[in-house]
Amino acid sequence: MKILELKNVNKDYKLENKDKFTALSNINISFDKGELVSIVGESGSGKSTLMNLIGGLDSDYNGIINISGHDLKDFKEKELDDYRKKKIGFVFQSFNLIPHLTVLDNVTIGLTLSNEKESIKNHKAIEILTKLGLQNQLKKKPTQLSGGQKQRVAIARALINDPDIILADEPTGSLDSGTSLQILEILKEIADDGKLVIMVTHSEKVASVSSRIVEISDGKIIRDEKNEAYIPTVKENRLIQEGQSERKEGHLSFLSAIKLSIHNMWASKVKNILMAIGVSISLISMILMLSFGSGLTGYIVDQAAEYSNPTIVTISKSGRDKNGDKLQQGNEINTQAIMSGAFTDEEIEEISTDINNYLKDKTDFRIVYDQNSEEKNVSYGFSVPAFTMGSISYIPTEPDENDEIKEVSTKLLYLYTTPPYYTESKLLTDNGHLSKENEIMLSPAAAEFFGVEDLEECVGKEVYLNIAFDKYQLRIPVTVSAIIDVSIFSGAMIMYIDYDFLDSSIKAAQLQQNDEQTGLVPTLLFIETGDEKVKNIIEDYIKSNRKDLSGSVEEQLVEMFSEMLDTFSIALTVIAGISLAVAMIMILVVLYMSVSERTKEIGVLKSIGARKKDIKLIFSTESFLVGILAGIAGIVFTLIIGGVLTLIFNSLLGFAPLKMMWYYFFEALALSVVISVIAGLYPSSKAAKLDPVESLRHE
Repeated sequence: MKILELKNVNKDYKLENKDKFTALSNINISFDKGELVSIVGESGSGKSTLMNLIGGLDSDYNGIINISGHDLKDFKEKELDDYRKKKIGFVFQSFNLIPHLTVLDNVTIGLTLSNEKESIKNHKAIEILTKLGLQNQLKKKPTQLSGGQKQRVAIARALINDPDIILADEPTGSLDSGTSLQILEILKEIADDGKLVIMVTHSEKVASVSSRIVEISDGKIIRDEKNEAYIPTVKENRLIQEGQSERKEGHLSFLSAIKLSIHNMWASKVKNILMAIGVSISLISMILMLSFGSGLTGYIVDQAAEYSNPTIVTISKSGRDKNGDKLQQGNEINTQAIMSGAFTDEEIEEISTDINNYLKDKTDFRIVYDQNSEEKNVSYGFSVPAFTMGSISYIPTEPDENDEIKEVSTKLLYLYTTPPYYTESKLLTDNGHLSKENEIMLSPAAAEFFGVEDLEECVGKEVYLNIAFDKYQLRIPVTVSAIIDVSIFSGAMIMYIDYDFLDSSIKAAQLQQNDEQTGLVPTLLFIETGDEKVKNIIEDYIKSNRKDLSGSVEEQLVEMFSEMLDTFSIALTVIAGISLAVAMIMILVVLYMSVSERTKEIGVLKSIGARKKDIKLIFSTESFLVGILAGIAGIVFTLIIGGVLTLIFNSLLGFAPLKMMWYYFFEALALSVVISVIAGLYPSSKAAKLDPVESLRHE
């Protein structure tokens, strides 16, 4: 039965000088089922070109190659892939087995491309390999086989999809005479089972076992004769039983591509592990940078929250006008008051009126700022950098090394009046209390100032508060009532004092010089709302409508540090982005080199029917798996490094400014996969576009 016919087939190759070389000229020949045909001829005669055309590896020709009534030249790319997958089986001189796959996997690769079930494809492969005497070699790699065994594996791979035509290119060229005879007997048996077997050979001895000999010279058929001495194989158990294999209709699935990619990656495990580690380093830095930013911000916010009350609004000046522009010295009448952040009575009245107008339709709460009213809910506070205007000093009871008693003094970094929301929970000393008249509270730096180790020893110490306020020099005897927690500023000398006491002390100084008793001008306003909801409404109003106002010093510090951390985080993110870009380029280069190294493997896959999509899927899946591996490695290493850093920070600082959010790891894993897949797009596309004929020739 005629299954293959060539009519006036011509094949030309274009040369570099725009000339052409005719490889085949007016080929007219047909083939039937059950034939074992040897195509003989010298090197360069056109044998391999003819095989490539028949096998669908090259469709650039003139004439007609008729396959079951269809011209191969008219086949679309998908149809050519299916033709090679279902109709053709290739057996190569150099075997072309995929080195990192086992014997069983090499044979089943064709069915893997068809998405056949694991159990079915293994059963078919084992059955054929058993008949070929390879039942004990299933788990071996090609490097562990002899030449004859390798060729039998190649024959099994060619037979697995039950093709109509077997094309064998110099099938015995790499084998000794004894092994060659065994392979020829197998091919003869396949032909006698009803397949068309076409062998390319330059050996007349090999050709003598064929049922038909076709000789080619200079691209033309010069001889076509039957071998009258050919004796068909007589064997009860055929290698191929009629109808034993149904062709699977399907394509390479993502799951099959993953399994195949794992085999491929394991073959180059060192390279892939190093590549994954390279990407993971970028991910580690990214997660740690985000964690540091989140941890520091969270720590500062938490610390600030401890110095506030959910029902008290704190208002201070922002140093800007209502439009948000910075105030410049000299552009206002009361410049000194504005630059110092002090509130005048007129300003307090204006602020209270504005807020009350805003609250009219939202709540019944109203601000009462009159300090003489029993219903007042506004109190005053004062805070200022004090290193230019304040210090504390005391006279030690014991003389120094020179037997002199000298007053010991230290500058104050900051001077606060005690906010109304402070409670004794902020105190670091058990025997202390919030400062009242003639008392102050100090930061933990007081221990060093007094030369003691225990903070409790600071409580009750008598000191002098020295303040230069405007033209007045105040020296006020006070007692330390407690040591107060100032969080990260514990190493600086910070003082808290009662507002009314400081106000009365300044008035006394003014009275002493017969000046107007204006007293202390507030820089902070505290509004006691009694309701957290009301507090939030007022704060929202200030943020939206009063650019000239801001919150407490603590809130300003939080905002300042947050802005700094945001800038720092952006800078770190840019650095992490650059490292991720470098990692992506590294993946691209490694995968591109992998395509070059596996060119012949790609040619083999295409010869057994792999589509461009299949090749792309295999390489894209490998880049996907690299991303997964890198992401997991990055997460594991980050957790280890984060744990170590947490222990170090806790031992050194007492807290760990590191907050790892669960979604950081998810984002890192997703990002790792994305950059890996993107990096794999070009190499996978290049692999898919490789010419199968040129790929099979690649060394």
